[in-house]
Amino acid sequence: MSRTTRSLTAVFAAITLLSGCGPAANGPETSAGSDQSSSADTAATSTPSDASPAPVTPALPTTTKPKPPVAGTALAAVAKLTVKGRAPMTGYTRAQFGQAWYDTDKNGCDTRNDILRRDLKSRQMQNACKVLAGTLDPDPYTGTSIRFVYGGASEVDIDHVVALSDAWQKGAATWAAGKRLALANDPLNLLAVDASTNRSKGDGDAATWLPPYKAFRCTYVARQVAVKGKYAIWVTSAERDAMTRVLTTCPTMPLPGPGSASTVAALPAGQPAPQPAPAPAPPASVYYANCDAVRAAGAAPIHRGDPGYASRLDRDGDGIGCE
Repeated sequence: MSRTTRSLTAVFAAITLLSGCGPAANGPETSAGSDQSSSADTAATSTPSDASPAPVTPALPTTTKPKPPVAGTALAAVAKLTVKGRAPMTGYTRAQFGQAWYDTDKNGCDTRNDILRRDLKSRQMQNACKVLAGTLDPDPYTGTSIRFVYGGASEVDIDHVVALSDAWQKGAATWAAGKRLALANDPLNLLAVDASTNRSKGDGDAATWLPPYKAFRCTYVARQVAVKGKYAIWVTSAERDAMTRVLTTCPTMPLPGPGSASTVAALPAGQPAPQPAPAPAPPASVYYANCDAVRAAGAAPIHRGDPGYASRLDRDGDGIGCE
């Protein structure tokens, strides 16, 4: 090759390299640009594998205090009843509550017929007072319909909602005769009911007996609360708890009004008044090791002055121990 030819070849190679048109220049640049674009796209659309979701703040627990009973309801009235232990039955007889079905309101009709006229439907009367027949519909204790016929089968009783023997053990033993006579004949404390169910009740309080007909239980207990409040008859702690349990299911149940009957009735003319039973003498000495022993004896809560009361049983010093 001549010197001139070699010079021309070198010049042509230099021009090719400067123009960037050679295959060696295009290949690597195109490949590098493609890889960079792909990496950028991946980075823009992918979430790092070690990323964690934002922490969730747990909801704080909410505490709701039970609402106090509404004034005027039977539930609110339970808290106002005095709570004490049951006294003995010593001296109790039905005669201590005076003549049965005495006309205490002086309307010319005995109390039994007053209640039959009030509670029975479709009545048949002999006169303005005496009920010959009628229908108890529904019977408050069973929810059934019962036909009453004077002189027929004894299917309807007039029940003392607060049994007289129960009242005797919770204050009535020390009452004057006129107050006991009033309780025994107060319409607030009387209901016409199924006879056999009434006799199964005996002298039970709310802690030991409730009507089998559950739909009437709130009304029944509310009436007991009203009677006990009107006559200041106390309740046991178990009875109070049972009343509260029932009335909590119907917190708006109103407390029945006291009615027009007085809490002291005039005694029949010429009839000697039954004398209050003497209060039982307290035992010579009563000792309770602790509140468990007080409760086991049925004496809780124990009040200052009660047999066996001691300040060690009354930690808050309010006069009532083992509450």
